[in-house]
Formats: sequence, structure tokens, C-alpha cells
Amino acid sequence: MKLHEKRSHSHAHGTGDEEKIMTRKQKADQLKSNEGNESPKKPKVEADNDQHNGKTTTEVAKEFEEFCKSVREHLSVAQMREILEANGQDSSGSDASVVIKCLDMLFYGPLEKCQICNGDLEFDGNRYSCKGTYSEWSSCVYKTRSPARKQEPFKLPDSVLNSPVAELVKKYEDPKLRPHRYVGVTDKPFLGMMISLMGRLSRTHQYWKTKIEKHGGTVSNSVIGVTCLVASPAERERGGSSKLVEAMERGVRVVSEAWLLDSIEKQEAQPLEAYDIVTDLAVDGKGIPWDKQVPEEHAIESLSAELKLYGKRGVYKDTRLQEQGGQIFEEDGILYNCVFSLCDQGGAINEYCIMQLVKVPDSNLHLYYKKGRVGDDPNAQERLEEWKDVDGAVEEFVRLFEEVTGNEFEPWEREKKFQKKPLKFYPIDMDDGVDVRCGGLGLRQLGVAAAHCKLEPMVANFMKVLCSQEIYKYALMEMDLDAPDLPMGMLSNVHLERCEEVLQEFIEKVKSMKESGPKAEAVWSDFSQRWFTLMHSSRPFIFRDYQELADHAAASFECVRDIVVASHMIGHMGDDTLDDPLSDRYKKIGCSISPLDKDSEDYKMILNYVEKTYEPVKLADIEYGISVENIFNVETKEGPSFDEVKKLPNKRLLWCGTRSSNLLRHLHKGFLPASCSLSVPGYMFGKGIVCSDAAAEAARYGFTAVDRPEGFLVLAVFSQGEEIMELKNPPEDTKPLEEKKVCVKGLGRKKPDESEYIDWKDDIKVPCGRLIPSEHQDSPLEYNEYTVYDPKQVSMRFLVGVKFEEKDTVMDAQD
Repeated sequence: MKLHEKRSHSHAHGTGDEEKIMTRKQKADQLKSNEGNESPKKPKVEADNDQHNGKTTTEVAKEFEEFCKSVREHLSVAQMREILEANGQDSSGSDASVVIKCLDMLFYGPLEKCQICNGDLEFDGNRYSCKGTYSEWSSCVYKTRSPARKQEPFKLPDSVLNSPVAELVKKYEDPKLRPHRYVGVTDKPFLGMMISLMGRLSRTHQYWKTKIEKHGGTVSNSVIGVTCLVASPAERERGGSSKLVEAMERGVRVVSEAWLLDSIEKQEAQPLEAYDIVTDLAVDGKGIPWDKQVPEEHAIESLSAELKLYGKRGVYKDTRLQEQGGQIFEEDGILYNCVFSLCDQGGAINEYCIMQLVKVPDSNLHLYYKKGRVGDDPNAQERLEEWKDVDGAVEEFVRLFEEVTGNEFEPWEREKKFQKKPLKFYPIDMDDGVDVRCGGLGLRQLGVAAAHCKLEPMVANFMKVLCSQEIYKYALMEMDLDAPDLPMGMLSNVHLERCEEVLQEFIEKVKSMKESGPKAEAVWSDFSQRWFTLMHSSRPFIFRDYQELADHAAASFECVRDIVVASHMIGHMGDDTLDDPLSDRYKKIGCSISPLDKDSEDYKMILNYVEKTYEPVKLADIEYGISVENIFNVETKEGPSFDEVKKLPNKRLLWCGTRSSNLLRHLHKGFLPASCSLSVPGYMFGKGIVCSDAAAEAARYGFTAVDRPEGFLVLAVFSQGEEIMELKNPPEDTKPLEEKKVCVKGLGRKKPDESEYIDWKDDIKVPCGRLIPSEHQDSPLEYNEYTVYDPKQVSMRFLVGVKFEEKDTVMDAQD
């Protein structure tokens, strides 16, 4: 399934760079396919001699290997913990991690603290990673291949001084005599690792023992102190042996054989969690966290998944209590139904949590609790308990809330007072309503609803699109905000305001930030983890630049905000398809929508405007043209009317790009300004309403997937006002523009030919000239952008229903 990246807002913006219209899923898929075409990385060539002791890198690696073998034979894990504690090093973690940390310290010297957060560094097989906390929202994600080490002798407990390896260890006590550790691409990816093998693998244990030792590792028959256990998935299917059970009890990663193969092929130890045996056991993606699946499988699962929780009064589907008439328990105005999110990428955590008290008729109160990763139900923590004592059930609910969040329950529910705690969950505040992915019409209900609709047939079909579950499912899936366990389409205004506040605070912080390098990266990382805790994503990542911030934070926020409005407007339609729900929702929108006569002058004018200012959307090697299916005349009650805007000066008929999923809110509430100011197209001139004189620009947001080629372009009457400022680069500060409410024309690299402009309705300019190169070829904008800051200057006038087709399709109206 190929998907386009479509930003959510009603204002058109883009760079013209073909790469920018790809989703993160596509980019990841493309990178993955390209990897196979590249030659394997060669080991980095090192200087022949180590600067400290005249030994080559290979000799140092061999010496470390022998050192590790001797120390492991004569020192226990308990002694190694004692050594770490005596030298101010982190002694926590599994036996395997303690062994790795201790051997590294004894041979290369004690590590200094993290330069970002003062936390402890730990070697993960590839590099040194910080295990500290950056803020209450995030773990530190600092990584380095060349960590600073203490230039002082280490301390040894008496038990070590009296051991057979005392002299060997003391040999490396003097900092001047310690070797320097080279951590880079190497032909020994298992250097310093001890690996255990189990069960019937595709190759014999002796084969893998030889391979592992050749690439720097050692093999152990025991799981005590090992880095990981390599096993066949069949072992887990059979129930597992005592060795497997012991490994799991000790916190040792159990991975598939593929980890060995990939680590050797890529000449670098791969992340163990990506090869966990539970992942490999899952069939057809079932039970694999969505962030571990390939994008196509994730998309299929997402679109076929049934929403499990629709809002504040929704009983979670997996409880099956709704089938018994169960309802969320309510007492003193409080609904005992909470969902939480935690994204901590330093700790590789991306989890949700659900807590409910459910009252079943003629039965007792039920407490439900679940914690896990999206798509990984088999490994989720889950409990469903029946309570005869109501007070006891409430007390347990409150206790769990405090355990999960570190906060008290009532101050949150009544006043929304909450202080985020490190590695604790944050509440996703649900509203009282039904998420449109549940309340909208399913595919089987659409035909029945349209058949019973009393609206004009073309308008009925249009309403059918707006009221379907499908367009909202696709939108959230494309933004990776598609968890079926969380009602992302039914968030409260409090939660949305919090998201917007966090986004704007971060943008201001970055603009004034003086830090660079790892310290700047830490600021971006902290925001990313904060953002994906507030907006739970099935594929979180760390933002790196303004473009990603625009595409996957600002645009995603605006889309979710608009979908929440759609959810409230649509409600629950599933039970009343025979009562003409489409007509009912049409009245709720509060606007007039009527099809434009295809023989009218307005219809012909718009066709010409599309044809002249559209350029094909390109995906891979295929270009997509456009055909106009139908055009609707629109008069909204919210925002200025056409007659009001017509009285204003310097008017143009301009294009606005939008997803279908955002359209209902625009019709009901009018256009909203952009949520933030960023130095990228669409946000370049601040919090304004943005339109374009090129249909090509608007089309980028209407076209979201090859298998869903239908979309809508919006035409609005746009008053530029008396004062027009022409710019091709973003100003340092957009606030003066927002305060003065001037119109900004962003000058693009292409523009409509002014000689072909026409006047419409007396004095409204229609820039329907062919696109030609402008004199601003160094502009970051491909097409002209027009920005105003007062919603009273823009009035939606037409909706153009279009279909995207391969380029050889002739553009024309569809009869």
C-alpha cells in the first residue's frame, strides 16, 4: 500500500520537493529497499598503532577478549557489582549488563557521567548510551563511540584483590597504561559479548560457536551473565525449556537466529529488541507491536482494526462487558474511565494504559486494567476483577491511578491538575462523545444511508463521504495516530490546548536556543518524547528539523483537532441508518451545499482554472493527473458570507488544500489559522490562513493514497486588504505581521501568467493563467502563497470534487 504524506490543515503549503510528499512509512520502506543495493560497509581503517601503548587495534581487541575470558572465570557477578559500586559506576541491571559494564571499566577505565544529563553511560554493543533522565518527560538519548573516562586509578574490593585475577586486573589500574577503546564498524560485532545458544537452529551449534568467536564473541552453555540467548521460535511454541524460562527470569533477551546473521552481515551488533523471539513467533503480524511491523502490514492492520474505546463513556471492547449492558461507573460527577500514554525512547518504551470501572446490570462492579504496546495484545498486562464492595473498587482504581501516574486521581478529574513524573504515564483526556471511527458509517452502512437520504443525490453522496469512518481511519493511519485502543478522535479541548501549548513553547525555545551538537539534539529529543506521550503514536521518532515538525506535529495536531469536531458532529450513526442520518448531519453542519450546473459559466471557469494551474503529482515513477468529478457551490453560516467578503478590497479566488477528514470542520466552523509559525512553506508567515493561486499546491493535500484517488479542492474568495507585503523568505519574527493583520504574498518559483487572469463577479480576480517560471528562482516556495490573519477576509465558495489518475488520463469533467 503506497501512501502520500498529506498535512492536515486547510491552508495549502509545500516545497515542490518530491521527497516531501512521501510519508515516513514510504521513506523507511525506500531506505530499506535501497540497503540491498548498496555494498556492505567496510570496516573503518584505523591507524596501525594505538596512541597510548603502541598496540594495533586488532591487538587491543584480542587482549580484551582474553582479559574478559579470564575475569569471567574467576569473578562472580556479585563481585562485579561490588567493583562497579566502589568506583561510582552504575551497578543495577541484569547480570549480563553488569558483566559488560564491569569488564569495560576494568580494561578501559571508569566512565565519566553523561555530558547532557549527568547520567550513567552503558555500552550496548554498538556504542555507549546514557541511561539517565533528561526531564520528567524523557530519558536521555545521548550516545557516543568515544566516551570520556576518569583519569584516575580504579578501586578494587578485598575479594578481588585476593582473587587469582588480581594481578591481571591491576595491570590496567594506571590510566596511562590503559588501551583506548575503538568503537566503530568492525568485523567483530560481538566483541565483549557472551552468547548462549539453545534448541534446533538452522545451523549447528558448533557452526555458530565458530562464527561468534571469529567475530569477537564467546559462547556459553549457561544463561548466567550472557548478553542474549539465541533460540528457535519453535522452542517457545513447545512451551519452552528450563533454559528459556531461566533466561526470561533473569531478564536476558531471547532472540532469533536472524540477529546473528544481520549483525555479521552489517558488521555491527543489531538492537536485540528488534529480534525478540516473541515478535518472530507472531503469525501474519498478529501480536507484533505496530512499530516493529513493516509499514504495509501496519497499514493493513490499522485499517481493519475495530476501535476498542470510543470516548469517556465507552466500555473497552476487550472486556466484553458491553455485551452484558455494562456502562462506565459514575459517581459524584466523575466517570471512572481513564487512558494513559508513555513514550520514552531512551528506555524503548511506547505504551498505553487503560483503567475502567464498569457497572453491569444485575451484577457487581468490574475493575478493568490493561497496559501494553499497540498491536501487541498477547504481551499486554491485563486484569478484569469483579468487586462486590463499591468503595473498595473505587479505592483500588484510585490506587492504580496514583501508581501509574504518580499523581492523585481527584485533582486530575475535577480540576485537571497534573504533574508529569519520570517514567510515569500521562492521561490522555477523553471527551464525552463517540470517536468518528466508531460513530461514523461503516462501508456496509453507507449504501443504505444514501438510499434513504432526502437530499439531492450528489449532495447525499458528498455527505456519505464526510460521514464515513474510512476517511478518518485513513487520516489517522497516515499520521501513525491510529491506535485502536485510544480514542484519538474524541480528545477533550483541555488535552488539545495542552498539545498546542507544548508545540508552541518548543518552537519558541528552539528559535532562541544557543546550544548546538548533542545538547541541541537533547532538546529536540525531549520534545519528541513529550509530544508522542501527548499524541500517542504507533511509530514515534525523534524530530530533527522544522519540516518534520510541520508535517508530523503541527499538521497532525490540526488534523486531530478537526477530526474531534467531526466526531461531535457525526455522533453515533450506526443505529439509525433508516432514519436519514445524512440529512440530519447536513442540517447540523449549518451550511448550504448545492451542485453547480456543468453548463454554467462558473463551472467552465473553474475547469479552466484547474487545467491551467495544476501540475501532476509524482509518486515513484508515476505521475498523477486530475479529473474534475463535480463542483459544489458552498455558503457557510460560520465565518464571513460571500456578500461580506465581496465588500472588501483586493479580492482573489484562490485554492485551499485540505484532507477530506478536515472538511467537515471547515464547513461547520470556517477556516482556522495555522497552529504555529515555522520557517517552512505553509507556516512560513505565521499563524494565518494560507491559500494559493495554483491548484497543484492544493492538490498535494487532497491526494492521500493511490488506492483512494478521490479528494476535494477548496476555492475561497480571499481579500488581501489594503496593505499587501510581498516576501520570498520567512521573517525572523511573524508576530508583527499577525498583529498588523496585513496580507503577505509569498513569492514562489512558479506563478500564473498574469496576462490570462480574468475578473469574476465584477471585481474578483481569478489568477487562472498557465504556470510559468517567476523571477524568484531562489525562493523556498514552489508556488505563490497568500496569508491573511483575520478569518473575516476569507469565505469558502466552491468545493471541487476531483479524482487523481495516471497522467495519460485526459482531464475533463465527468459526465
